[in-house]
Amino acid sequence: MGRGLIGWLGPVWTIALAQLFGTSLWFSANGVAHELMAAWQLSPAALGWLTNAVQLGFIVGTLGISLSGIADRFPASRIFIVSAIAGGASNAAFAFLAAGLPVAILCRFLVGVSLAGIYPLGMKLIVSWAPHGTGAALAQLVAMLTLGTALPHLLQAGSGGLPWQAVVGASSVLAIFGALLIGWLGDGPHLPKGGRPGTRDVHAGAVLAAFRRPAFRASALGYFGHMWELYAFWTVVPLYLLQSGVAAAVPFGGASGLAFLVIAAGALGSLLGGVLSRRQGSVRVAATALALSGLCGLVFVFGWRSLPPAALLVLMVVWGAAVVADSPHFSAISAQACPPGLVGSALAIQNALGFAITVVSIAIVTSLFERWALDSAWLLLMGPMLGLLGFRPLMRDPGMLAASRQ
Repeated sequence: MGRGLIGWLGPVWTIALAQLFGTSLWFSANGVAHELMAAWQLSPAALGWLTNAVQLGFIVGTLGISLSGIADRFPASRIFIVSAIAGGASNAAFAFLAAGLPVAILCRFLVGVSLAGIYPLGMKLIVSWAPHGTGAALAQLVAMLTLGTALPHLLQAGSGGLPWQAVVGASSVLAIFGALLIGWLGDGPHLPKGGRPGTRDVHAGAVLAAFRRPAFRASALGYFGHMWELYAFWTVVPLYLLQSGVAAAVPFGGASGLAFLVIAAGALGSLLGGVLSRRQGSVRVAATALALSGLCGLVFVFGWRSLPPAALLVLMVVWGAAVVADSPHFSAISAQACPPGLVGSALAIQNALGFAITVVSIAIVTSLFERWALDSAWLLLMGPMLGLLGFRPLMRDPGMLAASRQ
């Protein structure tokens, strides 16, 4: 049965589907945010720290697998499988064992550590199966990551009043199925197989040296600006929908249903960006998406007081589509700009630094939401502005990327 399913889906969609199931763990707590805030008396800032616990765990995990070289010493499929199972178990512990914020933060931290073996290694698996057209293939992967992020909101909207623990636990079941899919698929033929622990070619100095390459550095800086905005936006979407009155004015499953709509729009944005990248190239698509996301944020901060709820929702859906559409292309550019033997580690260290940035932006935006409400979106604008500035060398000279391959 497993082999037949893999043959029907193909390698890229198999990895993308496994990514969807595995990354449903990421925002499983945010999908039941209202229930948690009521049950545990949480403020928006405390909810932000539940999200940040995952981000911090992800940072620790990605730093560990990149600087140790684990990401390139062992088969990516094996790391993915172990991580998905561990993440599912940690998420289940959060749902059924945690009775308050301290234990919940620990469980969510462990989920983040596990996700370090799901998201970056999923990108490496894509490169190993589809080395050509990487931007379009990674767009499918990020589309599934985005749907995985939105999925807990949909589960909550359609839960029919089930306890929040059951909604969160459903994500653990999905993660285990994601591990099964990768177990049936295995690693692709287009990257070197993982070596034994102790391989000398992969070490911290070699991984960090990737940042000396101008194309990799420009891509990473663009990615860091994108990350400042992305996860903070995903965290505050339900809060913005409630505070703006959109959730009350538009009947679509309440704040949870609308949050799913806004975040899931990113999947369509990613897929559209992947199609466009075949003609326009990843550099142009990444720059356009980052600029559009910044423009949406600018319209939001100036228009939320005057725009009618329906128009505000349309704006947030477009914002949700643009805010993540650049992500696969920054990853594709970085993968092309670093040595082939360091793809897993270089992407993991880029992820680690990017997610360190999200910890700061989530903490600031959720804290300022209690004081500034929707005006806290001003802080989100910093990401696209600084990202475009850092990405400018590649925008002006895309030939830098070709030169880095020589």
